[in-house]
Amino acid sequence: MNWKELYKKKLLSLDDALGLIKSNHKIVVSMVSMEPKGLLDNLHKLATHVEGVSVTSCLNMREYPFFMDPQYNGTFINESWFYSAPVRKAAEAGYKTVSYIPNNLHNAGTDRLVSNKPDIFWGVASPMDRNGYMTLSLSNVYERDMVENADMVILEVNEKAPKTHGETQVHISEVDHVIENSFDIPELPVVEPSETEKHIARHISELIEDGATLQIGIGGIPNAVAKLLEDKRDLGIHTEMFTESMIELFEKGIITNSRKTLWPGKFICTFALGTKKMYKFVEDNPGIFILRGRYVNDPYVIAQNEKMVSINTAITVDLTGQVCSEAIGTRHYSGTGGQLDTHRGASMSKGGKGIIALRTTAKRGTISTIVPLLPLGSPVTVPRQDIDYVVTEYGIAHLRGLSVKQRAEALVNIAHPDFRNQLRKEASKLNLI
Repeated sequence: MNWKELYKKKLLSLDDALGLIKSNHKIVVSMVSMEPKGLLDNLHKLATHVEGVSVTSCLNMREYPFFMDPQYNGTFINESWFYSAPVRKAAEAGYKTVSYIPNNLHNAGTDRLVSNKPDIFWGVASPMDRNGYMTLSLSNVYERDMVENADMVILEVNEKAPKTHGETQVHISEVDHVIENSFDIPELPVVEPSETEKHIARHISELIEDGATLQIGIGGIPNAVAKLLEDKRDLGIHTEMFTESMIELFEKGIITNSRKTLWPGKFICTFALGTKKMYKFVEDNPGIFILRGRYVNDPYVIAQNEKMVSINTAITVDLTGQVCSEAIGTRHYSGTGGQLDTHRGASMSKGGKGIIALRTTAKRGTISTIVPLLPLGSPVTVPRQDIDYVVTEYGIAHLRGLSVKQRAEALVNIAHPDFRNQLRKEASKLNLI
């Protein structure tokens, strides 16, 4: 078979591909760094021809007209597994063009296949090689599963999308249509940690042993943790998201992946998001495997790594150990993502630790993030029966197996000093202490 000829037969213009979308179509798109700009930039142009079109997405990196304009209520809806700033903005404006899909990352895609099998999967791919293979490049959270199950598969082939290793390969014979669309991959700049975040990170670094395998999230606290690991040896990575901070630790010989009990010698992740420097590092790197989210984030897979440590951040923790990381009361902010997946997996690991990190105050120090009870309407991201370690700038509370009374006392002790007396009074009223 001449794969170049097959590719040419399947090659469409963007306008012709958009013309394949019909009313009530269910479309799933690839996520974050790999979101298909051609489709999402232009979908709103079909408004006079279609209605009831749903787009399932995750962490949109840009504001797209089809969900940022209330005139498209009823025409398009962006149903998201994880809110980003643009989607949050549309939701807070009251637009009916966005909605959240509750999920744990490891089964987000497969659950969606049960309830809303897609008519179209529209993704992004690296250019085809001489054997007819493209790759899904920087994200395989659910993308490979959608390629295998959607009624129609359309890929925007982007010359700037790096070729990657793992389970990202897609053969031209598996694809219905391709579009050639060159655009810059979205970047996420490195966030420098604040002094408070550095204090939190110092406590977390005390919990990480030589030879540990880490799941590190993104943001100031995880970045600060990475900077404090330079006295560690032979760390490994099994993480939902490959981040910039891992490169420097690898280049300094701190991350070697050599003592991992699962996939030794390999970085294991399910998507990558960062800067051009990071994308260059990931490109055609056989030491980085981007595997399916339903595998990477399966708690029972994660637990096979001995000394597995997950580091996640939270918005609020109550005195019984309930964690909310995705909302402020009824105001939806982000999503569960892989937090519960990785926390459970690490807690089940031999010698593992599930760490929830948070600053003790918000709104410029006017409110405590450790509260007697979660605010009304708050979703529970990590249930209290799963809680392990909670870390703030004031210390570490190891809550696993403790009674409610013991938990409340331990959490008050790592709350901000300005709020400890009030927390004790409220805890006493609630018969927690």
